[in-house]
Amino acid sequence: MTWGNRLRLFAGIVVIVLIVGVATVVLSQRKGETSSSTASIEAVAFPVGTDYAGTIIEQPITKGDVIAAGDPIATIDSSILRESQAKGTVTASSAVFDVHDDGTVTVKSTVSGVVQNVAIQQGGYAGSGSTIATIQATDALFVTAEFTLDPKDFARVQSGALVSLKLPNSDRVNGEVAQVDVTTVDGNARAIVKVTSPNLDYGGHGGLVAPGTPVEATLTLRNDDPLSTAVDALQGSAEDFVGTLSR
Repeated sequence: MTWGNRLRLFAGIVVIVLIVGVATVVLSQRKGETSSSTASIEAVAFPVGTDYAGTIIEQPITKGDVIAAGDPIATIDSSILRESQAKGTVTASSAVFDVHDDGTVTVKSTVSGVVQNVAIQQGGYAGSGSTIATIQATDALFVTAEFTLDPKDFARVQSGALVSLKLPNSDRVNGEVAQVDVTTVDGNARAIVKVTSPNLDYGGHGGLVAPGTPVEATLTLRNDDPLSTAVDALQGSAEDFVGTLSR
């Protein structure tokens, strides 16, 4: 065998080893990920009610409206309020409502958000303590994702773990695991994961960042196999080395 053939053989072996190595690393990394069965953007819902029963005479909101904290939700004509005014036992106006001298009260939103539903329409009767409307706050959106995991994989779910969120337009937003609730179904863990992200700004990505938008969530699991551990160690050493050189 000539030296040229030996070199070509050696080069071929090196290429094969590199391909196998890269494929092994990729497979190892994929073992550390799992995709959601369902996931969507959500918001904390705040019910808006009234302490004074009466008839709703004004209602400037409809479902889907975007409102700010302090905006009026409804004005109620209340005979109970008038009786309290006559007795001098009326609660003063607050961030929640404005009391008027004519026996009406205007209920206000305490949060900025989107009107999720209107429970009692204009002209309807609102009882004391009843919910008039529900507001979804838009200042702290999050994602709820459902994963089906075997017990071994569930043990690899960590608080603060990276979650990649894919929006309907294929844009990606990174988040992290904030909370995990689990039930066992047919021997598997049905995990409901709350994902938070500072990049979930309402109306972002062409309006797709909004309550109810479906997303695809990919959860990064703790990878315990020896190859992954070795790769992570090498990556950490390389980052430390680069950091030392940059000082």
